[in-house]
Order: sequence, then C-alpha cells, then structure tokens
Amino acid sequence: FFLVGMEIKRELTIGELASVKRAMLPIAAAVVGMLIPAAFYLIFNHSTAFEGGWGIPMATDIAFSLGVASMLGSKVPTNLKIFLTALAIIDDLGAILVIALFYGSGVKALFLLGAALIMGILWLLNKKGVPFGKYHYLLGVLLWYLIFNSGIHATIAGVLFAFMVPQHKLTDLEHSLHNYVNFLILPIFALANTAIVLNMPLGEALATPLSMGIIVGLFLGKPVGVVLASWAMVRLKLAELPRGLRWSHMTGAGILAGIGFTMSIFITCLAFKEVATQDIGKIAILASAVLSVVAAMGWFALIGGKKPATAPKAKPATPPVAKA
Repeated sequence: FFLVGMEIKRELTIGELASVKRAMLPIAAAVVGMLIPAAFYLIFNHSTAFEGGWGIPMATDIAFSLGVASMLGSKVPTNLKIFLTALAIIDDLGAILVIALFYGSGVKALFLLGAALIMGILWLLNKKGVPFGKYHYLLGVLLWYLIFNSGIHATIAGVLFAFMVPQHKLTDLEHSLHNYVNFLILPIFALANTAIVLNMPLGEALATPLSMGIIVGLFLGKPVGVVLASWAMVRLKLAELPRGLRWSHMTGAGILAGIGFTMSIFITCLAFKEVATQDIGKIAILASAVLSVVAAMGWFALIGGKKPATAPKAKPATPPVAKA
C-alpha cells in the first residue's frame, strides 16, 4: 500500500491525473466502474448473509490488469495502457477508502489524533528539508501503529505515509521497492490468502449468490461502468477519448479492469469471518479473473487488426512536357 500510495502521488503530481482535463475521464471511469459492480453484487445478495461483501467486486488489480495488457503487446495501444494505469490507480485509492471507512472497527479518536500529529511532524521534516530517511521510516511505523489501533483499517497508513515522500524521491524509491513487492510481498500475500478448501462441489460453490454477485460484478459490471462513464463524459464534452483510441478500445479497457485479485481477496477476508465463505468468495474472484483474461485476449484479437481508414495515395503528377 506504500508503493500504491507513491504511484497515486506520482500520477497526481506529474502523471495523467495532474491535469484536471486529462484526469476527468479515468476518474469518472474508475468511480462508476466501482459503483456498477457493487450494484450488480447487491442485486444477487441484497438482504442476505452475504450483503456485506458489496465491496469485493469494486477493485481492479493493477498488477494483473497491466500485466495482461503488456502481454497483448501492440494490440493494446500505449494510450490505452496509460488510461488503464490511471483508472487502476484511482480504483485502488477508492478501494482503500472503502476498506478504511466500511471494513474497519469502531473509530477511536485519540489514536486518530496521534496519527494526525505524526503526519504533521512528517510534513514539518519535509518543510525543513530533512533528507527522507530513518526518522521518516520510524515515524511511518508509528503512524501505522496508531491507525491500526484507531479503528480505521491500517492499509490507509501506507498511502498516507507515501504522500509524505518528497517528489524528487518518488521514482527512485518506487524502483527500489518494485521487485520486493512484486516478487516477495505479493506472492506471500497470495499464498497466505488464497489457500482454498472447498467443502462442496465447485459448480455448487460458483452457483451461490455470493459467487454470482462477484463474477457478474467484476466480469460484466466493470466494463459496463467504465464504458458508460466514459461515454457520458465524452457526450457531455467534459472529456475526450485519448488520441488514437476507439470505443472498442475502451470496451477492452473495461474488460481488463474486471481482473480483480489482491484487493478483492483482501476485502473478502475483511467482509466475512467464516473461512468457508471466504473460500467461496476467493474461488469466484479467481473465476472472474480467468473469464476477464480470456475475454480480453479474445476481444483485442478481434479488434487488434482494425486500423483507421486512410485516404488512398494520390498518383504522382505527370511532369509537363517542355515546349520547344
């Protein structure tokens, strides 16, 4: 979450989200792309024991979605990857806020005040030009402890601490952490959270309202939300499609956004205490991710060869014959 927070800060300061006009499209697509899946989930689970899992299909896994986009190579235009990156980062921020506000325990004001004091000290250190180092990290650990005990989920501490990283340190720090996060932290997380023991047939598990809500929310709700929001923003002239992209590309981005893994599994474990229920939710998340990957590969294979029509080349003019 510290790494995600730095990515969010970079996009807000020098990236796609630094300009209001450029940011409007991915922000709208991310927000509606979270609300529609939650609504689809509640259609299946309203007034059931699974109702509290409405946040599960809201999250896009930035690593997997961009990984699949990269795997598809030139079939996914560079501008679409940039759009998808901005969308996934806003989506991550939204998921973190959902976790902090709706999946925490009772808020304890004293610990929150302590966390605010630590944030103030970090800001002051940066203001005074103190090099970002051991004092910042010690305060970061204390910030995590205070937020952990405040009732707000401690993931928000990583993002808040990341916002205290000076601009000139962002790129170097991100690069130094990427390999550790991608090849150590995330695999440990995956191993710790995806151990699944099913006490029912797979087909029966996927047919539960919980599974249907997650699968429909991620696989269908994400592309519907992304495309609907983008279309509305363009139609209202509040934004415009990135250069070189067509609506078929935006549909592909919506399909890729339906790949939920890390955040979705995390919210599943927070929403449900029963291990059996968690396992059903994880199976549904994995199933929807497989469906989204296969659908994305098929979709971009279908549209990948289409190129904008170009005007036929004009024949070279015949040079005039010189008269004697």
